[in-house]
Amino acid sequence: MSVDMLGPEAERELSWTGIIEALEAGHRLPRAEIKDLFLYRGADVLLDRAAWIDGLGSLVKVATVIPSNKARGLANINGVVTLFDDKTGVLEALVDFHLVTKWKTAGDSLLSASKLARKDSKRFLLIGAGTVAASMVEAYRSLWPDAEFTVWSRTRASAEAMGFAVADDLQAAVAKADVICTATMATEPLIKGEWLQPGQHLDLIGAYNPRMREVDDAAMARARVFVDSRASTLHHIGELMEPLKSGAITEADICADFYDMAGGSYTRRSDDEITIAKNGGGAHLDLMTSAYILAMWRQR
Repeated sequence: MSVDMLGPEAERELSWTGIIEALEAGHRLPRAEIKDLFLYRGADVLLDRAAWIDGLGSLVKVATVIPSNKARGLANINGVVTLFDDKTGVLEALVDFHLVTKWKTAGDSLLSASKLARKDSKRFLLIGAGTVAASMVEAYRSLWPDAEFTVWSRTRASAEAMGFAVADDLQAAVAKADVICTATMATEPLIKGEWLQPGQHLDLIGAYNPRMREVDDAAMARARVFVDSRASTLHHIGELMEPLKSGAITEADICADFYDMAGGSYTRRSDDEITIAKNGGGAHLDLMTSAYILAMWRQR
């Protein structure tokens, strides 16, 4: 069996509606087996994520996160994705790490927004002005073509570089938004629950380990909280670990994860409620995304 080498050129075969359909279909398959390994060296992180889904295949994704790389003119995150055939275990594809990460990460939060954000949402606030925020602009526009974007960043120049309105007052910007998307490296909450308004939806992307979070306990307590995967978020990411530890929320307060979509519980109930979706980005989502990319490439 030949091994497909999928680089950035595969992106032209992909669509945002396609990826959210693939993620939803993947969650109708048997529940994934997943395992994560984190190693730390100061601010640097090595992530090793593996997943196996019966009927789809298996995957190992290895990444390094080196925050100081920005000063070197290098990407903060680098890695490799290996995709294996479901029946034989033979290496099927090596997929560009950044391609998988872009479509998995943005597709994950777009799927949540498609279920939870109000259909009449128009004002989108991006907190963080990096690569993920740029991907979310593409993703959101696929479902909300008239979306208006405002950007807040700790560095105003990076916010200005995105070409949208720039917010200087984060509290005021949060109050005006219909959808709030956080994609930062924050280790302390940026958003306070008291700032939130009825009807808002928040896509939380940035926090990915026990040391990180982007909203405070009050925000989690005020909202109906959803996660992409209970297994990869509740006891692995500070965004959930800390409010669970403080008692601000309990595990019973997690309304649903993506495996509950088929039963209809991953949904907004009213126009007034506040919803939060925590994007944990487990390896099973990398597997679903990589399989989608490979399928689209072979169908080209």
